[in-house]
Amino acid sequence: MLKNKWRILGFASMLALVLVLAACGGSDESEESTSSDNTENEETASVGDGKEIELVYVNWDSEIASTHVVGKVLEDLGYDVTLTSIDNAAMWQAVANGEADGMVAAWLPTTHGDLYEANKDSLVDLGENLSGAKTGLVVPQYMEDINSIADLANYAEELDQKITGIDAGAGVVQSAEQSIEDYGLEGWEVQTSTGGAMTTALGEAIDSEEPIVVTGWTPHWKFAEYDLKYLEDPEETFGGEEYIATMVRQGLEEDLPNAYTVLDQFNWTTADMEAVMLEISSGTDPEEAAAAWVEENQEMVTEWTAGIE
Repeated sequence: MLKNKWRILGFASMLALVLVLAACGGSDESEESTSSDNTENEETASVGDGKEIELVYVNWDSEIASTHVVGKVLEDLGYDVTLTSIDNAAMWQAVANGEADGMVAAWLPTTHGDLYEANKDSLVDLGENLSGAKTGLVVPQYMEDINSIADLANYAEELDQKITGIDAGAGVVQSAEQSIEDYGLEGWEVQTSTGGAMTTALGEAIDSEEPIVVTGWTPHWKFAEYDLKYLEDPEETFGGEEYIATMVRQGLEEDLPNAYTVLDQFNWTTADMEAVMLEISSGTDPEEAAAAWVEENQEMVTEWTAGIE
């Protein structure tokens, strides 16, 4: 009986030793894996090597989303990234005169067309980063009797001859002001504010099912949140389909070649942008929303960073 007891104790001791050795081996493997991951992260971060880069953007929901996403990608590569929100004209001038390194917020050919013409010889056009953009005047779907900008004349009293706009320097506001002239809307005005104030006014009107007309653009989260429609524009005041382009300062390719490559290869879809925009509109910090999107879309990020050294 005693002999069997010692056999059992001996077996238990051997088993414990095996488990300890296995645990030690697993720990070494884990440490080796962690070390490998850290090395890879350090190599990626060394691409930017702490060099400074500044991107400017107009404070539209769409451009907040795109600029923060690109900024996050550059930050992950080791750049010291500054994102600066300024108005339309200042954004273009900052890139053209070299005060800022670039922007991913050029709406063409109509919305920023005049700014492009004024500055194109002093900057580098890297081309389209998003297609299928659009601007125009937008109303809730429940305004069934209005389908064209020309119909606004019939809603003069209900709308108080007011179009709710965004910041005064925005191209969509300038087009809205031009539409008043093109469609003979005498006595009408575009009330400028901010993008946030415009969407707040839109939401409040929809909650009460009151009439409202706002300056609108796509991509924008409001089209996912509310049932809206663009007013037809037979005079083509707002132009046709637009695209968003990337512009950088002259000399960026020589100074920061890897950052230049990322900006040159940056390209995504309306659905991608609206996903980030919707998160931000729901209260998520732009940096957090951008970081989450980047983490979840590494395949696309890999395409943007292909070829960096």
